[in-house]
Amino acid sequence: MKFSTLTLLSAALCAAGLAQAAAPSDAAVQQASSASLREWIEVLALPNDSNVAADIEKNAQWFKAALDKRGFQTQLLPNQGKPMVLATLPPVPGATKTVLFYAHMDGQAVTPSEWQQESPWKPVLKERQADGTWKEIALDQLYGAQPNPEWRVFGRSSSDDKAPIIMLMAAIDALQQQGLAPSTNIKILLDSEEEKGSPSLGGVIDANLEALKADALLVLDGPMHASNRPTLVFGNRGVAQATLTVYGPSQDLHSGHYGNYAANPAFTMAQLLASMKAPDGRVLVKGYYDGIRFDAQTQAVMKAVPDDETALRKRLGIAQTEKVGNNYQEAMQYPSLNVRGLQSADVGAKARTVVPAQAIAELDLRTVPETPPERLLQLLKTHIEGQGFTLIDGEPSAEQRAQYPKMASLKMGGVSASSSAVRTDLNAPIGDWLRQGMQQAWGQAPVQIRMMGGTVPTGAAVQALKVPFVIVPMVNADNNQHSKNENMRLGNYFDGVKSLASILSQPWK
Repeated sequence: MKFSTLTLLSAALCAAGLAQAAAPSDAAVQQASSASLREWIEVLALPNDSNVAADIEKNAQWFKAALDKRGFQTQLLPNQGKPMVLATLPPVPGATKTVLFYAHMDGQAVTPSEWQQESPWKPVLKERQADGTWKEIALDQLYGAQPNPEWRVFGRSSSDDKAPIIMLMAAIDALQQQGLAPSTNIKILLDSEEEKGSPSLGGVIDANLEALKADALLVLDGPMHASNRPTLVFGNRGVAQATLTVYGPSQDLHSGHYGNYAANPAFTMAQLLASMKAPDGRVLVKGYYDGIRFDAQTQAVMKAVPDDETALRKRLGIAQTEKVGNNYQEAMQYPSLNVRGLQSADVGAKARTVVPAQAIAELDLRTVPETPPERLLQLLKTHIEGQGFTLIDGEPSAEQRAQYPKMASLKMGGVSASSSAVRTDLNAPIGDWLRQGMQQAWGQAPVQIRMMGGTVPTGAAVQALKVPFVIVPMVNADNNQHSKNENMRLGNYFDGVKSLASILSQPWK
């Protein structure tokens, strides 16, 4: 069994009756952060498209070697050619809690021609110019004594999600350099298919349940609050999808000969969709918001989030918001009903003078713990039938066309545990531990977000491991994740290492 310097020193400290954990000095954190930058750039040069098994295998091997070097016991968890990485630090003497850190090493696909650099897989260093544009500067400047915190590294996965993994390793390095032990036992799980919705995460966890056993799950993913203050996120919405098709005539019809005679399914669809939401944006489907209530503490926590809603509306290009909740944070606590795509006949140069045969709406429903996807989809089905529609499976038969004046199909998308909504109570012990760690690092309380609007694959892990979780985002909010020119602000990188080093050294009993 391989033991790191960290493990041996922690044993010595424990035997001597000294404090098991103390925060490393700022100088040690700075040194470890700077030393880790070359590793960060090296791994960013490895393509990591979650659809390409060979790329994932190379990334898994790289991270395994990097964690081996730090004294972790690592293994590749089989996953149909896209292995996940599990790393376990040998037990810390006296530690009573085990924390499992989750992050993902895969990335979104890229279109290289859209990027303003030679290749998304060749990371570059850039500096913002007075006119707001970004200019590439020599990468070697990244390794200087004091790199500018406003510089940014551009490349796929620079922020989502390779930077947080390297930050965690750098935080452990900072502890090692000062002979300090973390306050908890540490495990790390690196997902290989997060950008595909983590379809295999639940199965991999089930197959390795004992090895992944922990007291808490910390998710290193997602952007910090737009204020760039240290942030803790205690929940995320889930997502379900459905395809709604409204049927008209059996084929496209000449609009001159049959307009005013055969009903146009595009209008019928529009009327149906309009029945689902009020002009102010609130969903009208009966029971859609049932069970959602906020106590005084929850309302206070949401109100305390320093959102600049005037700036947010300006950035989004909207004059006013929908009236679901009293502010942005409250809006994220409710399930949403979204039309993510509409189609009926053709538009533009291909448009024809027809009464179309059908209209299709692609829907997504963001869920919260009080509103599981199965229930929302059933409520939606009941609502459609209540509008006078007969719901059928697939293309209607001639007999059905002759019998039913309003026909539609509602095809449910698969519901995955990886996209389930989950939330940890703000008063849970893990929250106290993390708040103390952030307070120790920064001298102020972190921004606390009860429920973020997006979906990350925490559901499968939380349901399988039955542990509380918190998302600890470290990257700048304007990082362009999933898009061209993804980037990571250096100031966030260094601050993230400091936050993690402080959390790791914060006692948790």
